[in-house]
Amino acid sequence: MTLPASLEKRLAIPAIVAPMFLVSGPDLVVSCCEAGLLGTFPALNQRTSQGFGEWLDEIEERLAPMPGAAPFGVNLIVHKSNPRLDADLELIVRHQVPLVITSLGAIADLVQVVQGYGGLVFHDVTNVRHAEKALEAGVDGLIAVAAGAGGHAGTMSPFALVDEIRRFFQGPLALSGAITRGHQIAAAQMMGADLAYIGSHFIASEESLASPAQKDMVIGAGPADIVYTDRVTGVGANFLRPSLEAATLPEPHGALSVSEEAKAWKTIWSAGHGVGATTAVQPARSICERLIAEYQAALQSE
Repeated sequence: MTLPASLEKRLAIPAIVAPMFLVSGPDLVVSCCEAGLLGTFPALNQRTSQGFGEWLDEIEERLAPMPGAAPFGVNLIVHKSNPRLDADLELIVRHQVPLVITSLGAIADLVQVVQGYGGLVFHDVTNVRHAEKALEAGVDGLIAVAAGAGGHAGTMSPFALVDEIRRFFQGPLALSGAITRGHQIAAAQMMGADLAYIGSHFIASEESLASPAQKDMVIGAGPADIVYTDRVTGVGANFLRPSLEAATLPEPHGALSVSEEAKAWKTIWSAGHGVGATTAVQPARSICERLIAEYQAALQSE
């Protein structure tokens, strides 16, 4: 198992709370970091770069009195349709964000800029080709987004995806896909991953930016209520069936621009196959503490 020095011994358990579009914000990030899990959020969850910078200020100020807190991270959409990329990257460098998670593209120059101040860059991948291209760009780690993950997800079994990546990459590897329990984090490590990447289980947390209706839908859903489709954004992703049924899906076309995608996700809600484990709205810290206890129990039972 490989963890960068900047993360090793700074996490209560090897887990990243994934950046969820229109769901993750400062309250969720700070609560998770305080509990010992690496909290993250998408830069685009703030409508402007100025707002993004204000969130970075807030998170740093709130974490400053907590020397034992886990680091935090930001998700950056690298695709050319993101007009804020340069401005948001400048803010990331100014704040020296510990972890930058890149999606929809890997750019060597961007990676070098983050690494230049000592930050880490992990990249979302759904298949081997994406993993190889990300490594060519010099990223520090990979996030294997396997079948069953919320948001833009792949279709490969986590067993197969981790095994394929480990054939040529021995660096930091996180695994995403329906992870909701501490023993599943331990299982991900036994499969060859270093970290678990957990998102959907925090949608119904008290600190989540999701609406009450979205939280209720997640609580009432099971794996059979998750639909994988490219009809919403032009890229394959998992969505809650009731929100799809209540919407008018666009005709199939290419991937949406950043602004178009933001509009789509406001009413069509994403989640992964692990939604069945979410049965109530509760504080993020309680979710984290349960994951920590379950993970530790799983290690002791080996």
